[in-house]
Amino acid sequence: MRTRTRAFSLVEMLVVVAVVATMTAVLTPSLNRARRQGRGVVCRGNLRQLALAAQVYVEDNGGSYPKAYDYVFGEQQVIFRAWDFTTIKDHSTGEVRITPGTLWQGETIAQVQQCPSFHGQANWLADPYTGYNYNTSYIGHGSGEATTEPACVWQVLQPAGCALFGDGGYAGGANKLMRAPWPSDGDQFVGRSAGTQAYRHLQRTNVAYCDGHVGAVQDRYTETDPVEQANITDDTGFLSPDNRAYDLR
Repeated sequence: MRTRTRAFSLVEMLVVVAVVATMTAVLTPSLNRARRQGRGVVCRGNLRQLALAAQVYVEDNGGSYPKAYDYVFGEQQVIFRAWDFTTIKDHSTGEVRITPGTLWQGETIAQVQQCPSFHGQANWLADPYTGYNYNTSYIGHGSGEATTEPACVWQVLQPAGCALFGDGGYAGGANKLMRAPWPSDGDQFVGRSAGTQAYRHLQRTNVAYCDGHVGAVQDRYTETDPVEQANITDDTGFLSPDNRAYDLR
């Protein structure tokens, strides 16, 4: 004797579809938030590695931090040397080579320099990875700065409150040179809005400090020169309304 199998009615199928759609609508925001939180954890891990590399550099170089950037113009090539990557361009062939930057002393796992929540271009277009910036106003300085040589570790009097690396971002994408909101004796750069932080992790920005710890900062400030203030986007800003989050003291 055959047993007749009861099929689902149209109404029952519609109910199931509605339930699945409702559950998807409820769960999707939670899953998206969990993914974003996971990327934030990876980002903070990357920043810890940058801070550790800076500690190794300081120990190997008499207490000096790496210079943020430097230019060398030669007859055969031009070298753009930055803390993260060095770009070497041959004059005759136009060939561009990318090597580890000053921070890495010749060896690096380059992928740690990519923030997992950033997908866009760097302001140094040849860089293979991007998303982080380095305190140029008070720590790294560079060839085009009012102070050209980097700070030394003993000059940092408040290491737990002095930003070293962070999520770099401005209106044009990522940036690698972190700027304080106001000029200082060592930093007279005028385009301060190009050195802001990106609040890309659930409205927070990750920061590695000179003592090695990493934190997620929610407070976002836009106080700076009025001309520069107009260039700051809704998801970028400074870590403090004055220079205290960047200053050595």
